[in-house]
Amino acid sequence: MKDIQEVFNEIQELKQTKKEIGREYRDILAQDEDYQELKEEVTTVRDKKKTREQSAQSGMGRRWEEFERATAEITELEQMLTDIAMTNLMDGKSISLKDKYDTEYEPSYKITYKKIA
Repeated sequence: MKDIQEVFNEIQELKQTKKEIGREYRDILAQDEDYQELKEEVTTVRDKKKTREQSAQSGMGRRWEEFERATAEITELEQMLTDIAMTNLMDGKSISLKDKYDTEYEPSYKITYKKIA
């Protein structure tokens, strides 16, 4: 089995390769006139779509405001759920959740790395 530093170095090299290929790809597309025209059409259609969405949202009035409040509250509660789960894990407690249909849920973990400034 490779050690953690070897795997990290391999990931870094692949990311660099991917970055270079992506740059080449964007350069090729930038030189394609048909692509540039399509890009402008997409922008126009996207703007039109956004205008329609905003019109529908303002037409819904208080109901749309309720939707936005619910979305914000879900985000806060999900963060709270994560914090509670981490605290319970650190205290050695097990974590299990059930929804109203008795479907069980277990935590899923993901470790990510960030640069140290």
